[in-house]
Amino acid sequence: MFGNMFGKIEEQQRELQQKLGSITAEIEVQGIKVIANANKEIVNISINTNQLDLSDVEQLEDLLLTATNQALAAAGQKGAVETQKLLNDLLPGGIGGLGNLFGK
Repeated sequence: MFGNMFGKIEEQQRELQQKLGSITAEIEVQGIKVIANANKEIVNISINTNQLDLSDVEQLEDLLLTATNQALAAAGQKGAVETQKLLNDLLPGGIGGLGNLFGK
């Protein structure tokens, strides 16, 4: 009984990780575009050199940090929705609000 349940949970965790890898958020800040996935990985960074003064290294670093943090946060929010869906599927519906135990 428990073997099947744990096997199903492990399978769903693998599926969730794959799904989170395909969920992306794209943020652009003053010519710097960062794409992150819900696995908290940076997928791509592109820089539009026409919109930036590349000789201002401090500004470039600040923009990279800002865009990266915003992309990771947005991807994390999208991933939280998918994780909540998995929790709702795993927990029986008749146990009150425990499906929302870890947030909405």
